[in-house]
Amino acid sequence: MSITTKTGDKGVTSLLFGGLDKKDSPRMECCGALDELCSFLGLAKSVAKDKFAKALLEKVQNDLFVACSEVATKKSFIHKLNKRLGNNEIAYLESLIKALEKKYISKRCSFILPGENTFSAMLDVARAAARKAERKVVALKREKILKNPFAIVYLNRLSDLLFLMARSYEKPKR
Repeated sequence: MSITTKTGDKGVTSLLFGGLDKKDSPRMECCGALDELCSFLGLAKSVAKDKFAKALLEKVQNDLFVACSEVATKKSFIHKLNKRLGNNEIAYLESLIKALEKKYISKRCSFILPGENTFSAMLDVARAAARKAERKVVALKREKILKNPFAIVYLNRLSDLLFLMARSYEKPKR
């Protein structure tokens, strides 16, 4: 089976489980933002030096695949999805945030200039992409294209976690 379907040549793309959507629709814009975020996380994962960071970023990438699957599925086919984002994924992010806040909450956790080192800068780029994806999910929710209320919360927590992770991989300022 070829990856080239030529459907995209007409400005449309296939949805999961059937149907077509315009490539510039809000749904496809959201899928693109989630894909971009997943790719930035993959870049960060590729330079991460510790196993925990690599495993965490891969888990988040898998969660984003789940979110993107839901975005790329018409409401009438949602029941066909094996998994959807929920409380468990959010609780996991919140537990990590709580642990990092105990160590790194300070005056440094306000506006920062990214770029102290490659890994923290990549996490900050991913954080910005998470905020962009969150805005796209909010738009889908408002248009009643996406029903899952956990998607917005997940992306909001993820951006907080990425911010704290980036700070945790920087040298403390004196």
